[in-house]
Amino acid sequence: MASSRALRHLSFAMFFLLCSFSEARELLVGGNTDSWKVPSSQSESLNQWAQRSRFIVGDTLVWKYSSDDSVLQVSRKDYLNCDVSSPIAEYRDGNAKIVLTRSGHHYFISGAEGHCEKGQKMIVVVLSEKHMFFRSTIAAALAPSPMEFEAPAPAVAPTSGVAGLKNEEFGLSLMVVLSFVTLVLM
Repeated sequence: MASSRALRHLSFAMFFLLCSFSEARELLVGGNTDSWKVPSSQSESLNQWAQRSRFIVGDTLVWKYSSDDSVLQVSRKDYLNCDVSSPIAEYRDGNAKIVLTRSGHHYFISGAEGHCEKGQKMIVVVLSEKHMFFRSTIAAALAPSPMEFEAPAPAVAPTSGVAGLKNEEFGLSLMVVLSFVTLVLM
């Protein structure tokens, strides 16, 4: 009886641990408080950081920047042309928090004159719902620390053609097995 109770507690703990893999996070853009600035080189572009990060619906991007700058959320066309005239959203308080509410590409540029043209901009790709379920925190822990970069658009990882169980499939399989074991032991 005691061993089935222990197994039940372990199963519940595993269930909650696995569920926590898909929780939204609050992310400091660039990984530090002074990242929202004109990059000194291509390797310091915020797109480098964004490409190495995995974003899900519900994540919050946090910008810290000086009062003479701003963050503009723009369309792809405005991103490519550094057009600040018609942003989707504008943040000027030096401490912007933007919740990513949908999957797909999100485009951000600086509202300070000439900064976007000098590379102060970023593309964020938010994973679709099917990629979010049981997102592996192990992969995030093993990833290199966030930095920055510049490219036309980050590539989306392929969703098929990989042999074996992916982290998400393993997590789902483990949860199903543990749930079944818990029900049998009750």
